[in-house]
Amino acid sequence: MSKDTIPYDRNRPYNNLPLLPPEDRQVVTIEVLKALNSANKALAELKGLARKLPNQSMLVNTIVLREAKASSEIENIFTTEDELYKTLTADESKINGSAKEVLRYREALWKGYNGVREEGKFTIDNLIEIYQIIQNVNDGIRPPQTETVIKKRGSGLLSGEVIYTPPRGKQKINEKLSNLIAYINDDKKYDYDPLIKLAVSHYQFEAIHPFRDGNGRVGRILSILIMNQKYLLDTPILYLSAYIIQRKDDYYRLLSEVTSRRQWKNWIIYMLKAVEETSVYTINKIEEIDRLFDRTLRLVEEKLPHIRKEVVEKLFEQPYTSPKRLLDKNLKSLNTAKKYLGQMEQLGILVPEKIGKEIVYLNIDLYNLLSKT
Repeated sequence: MSKDTIPYDRNRPYNNLPLLPPEDRQVVTIEVLKALNSANKALAELKGLARKLPNQSMLVNTIVLREAKASSEIENIFTTEDELYKTLTADESKINGSAKEVLRYREALWKGYNGVREEGKFTIDNLIEIYQIIQNVNDGIRPPQTETVIKKRGSGLLSGEVIYTPPRGKQKINEKLSNLIAYINDDKKYDYDPLIKLAVSHYQFEAIHPFRDGNGRVGRILSILIMNQKYLLDTPILYLSAYIIQRKDDYYRLLSEVTSRRQWKNWIIYMLKAVEETSVYTINKIEEIDRLFDRTLRLVEEKLPHIRKEVVEKLFEQPYTSPKRLLDKNLKSLNTAKKYLGQMEQLGILVPEKIGKEIVYLNIDLYNLLSKT
């Protein structure tokens, strides 16, 4: 029986989910190649532009936070930008549940990034570690007795209806995951363009659904990290989840079409378009941040020449900062840090705000820039 004719029943565990790779005729089409060219071109421009930034952490923290927030929204975990940024300067005990979930996503993304960078490859343990951080748990692959099903969301007549039942059984899940990891890592045996691998792997991970919860967020982190592992980007700065949020219905419909009909073409084009459009979005955001940074730096150099460039850079790592965050080997006095922040407040660069007993400072123009969609 070929991959095309494997029977699928949404109410039964999909243990005969086909292994990767899919057949070439399902993947390599003229339409896919056109979309692939556009996506690779935009991604290459983004990589080059990001390298020109004097301090990539200016961009990475802010973009990663927005990705974390958006990815969590897909799972119906909501928090405001203002609330999220404040948590970065607040006492951890005062952070609410939604913001904690978003910050765990960011932590998991960096953990995965560092793991893949050190090892040069993905492992099942790497994915489990990402899952454990996101969910704040200690377990791993879901056990056989966990009857996981995917149900239709919403409030209509079909709400709650089973639309997919992933593979069940630890051995079966490990078999599928091992195949997925090999497909991603082995570029000799599985010689596909990295972005084709990204699209195929994203579907396959969602279909395997190896964990009790958090699979969507782990899968989106996996997609970002594939771009880093394949040297398409130096850092995890691509904001993919925004595209998915705006086209959520298409996302789930196209996933379902791969499962039920092995219809890869439209799914791959969707993901390539996501890479292209979010690359363009991030390019524009980098240029806006860079222009704002230059204006702010010129103003500080003119009015407050005793404040070093490195201090201004720290104001752009995230919208909110505190006196403690300014401290480094060149600035060791908390009182001096407070003075600098107060002076920049007088210039209209910063707006003070009290969180608990501490005063933090909002880079108001950066915040407004990042809040724009």
